Amino acid sequence: MQHIGLVLAGLIGAITAIFHGIVTHRLMVQPIDRRLATDPGVSATIRRIVPPLLQYSTYSWLVCGIVLIVAALVAGAETRIAIGLLVGSMYLYGAVANLWATRGRHPGWVLLAVAVGLIAVDLLGSA
Repeated sequence: MQHIGLVLAGLIGAITAIFHGIVTHRLMVQPIDRRLATDPGVSATIRRIVPPLLQYSTYSWLVCGIVLIVAALVAGAETRIAIGLLVGSMYLYGAVANLWATRGRHPGWVLLAVAVGLIAVDLLGSA
């Protein structure tokens, strides 16, 4: 397989997203949902939209991981480059935001940074 970097980056992104979703639900969604349910000043619309917003990054990273794997297996060179740049920029944003927000005390930024590096190596190696 010529594009193992994209496959590995996709696996890192997808697997990390699954764990991220579970942890986010337990540590953020449930407690915030309980608190919002007891606040009479919070509308039902706000209560409904908060959980999906908190899981949006999970969904994005999962879809991006799957897209990287598919691109590595079936896409042409130009499509792989476009997907690699798009997903790489999203993972880079996630890595930098995670590093900044947690001051480096969270493995998510490392995993996303590794995925970005694998994407870059793969794209530069196929150029």
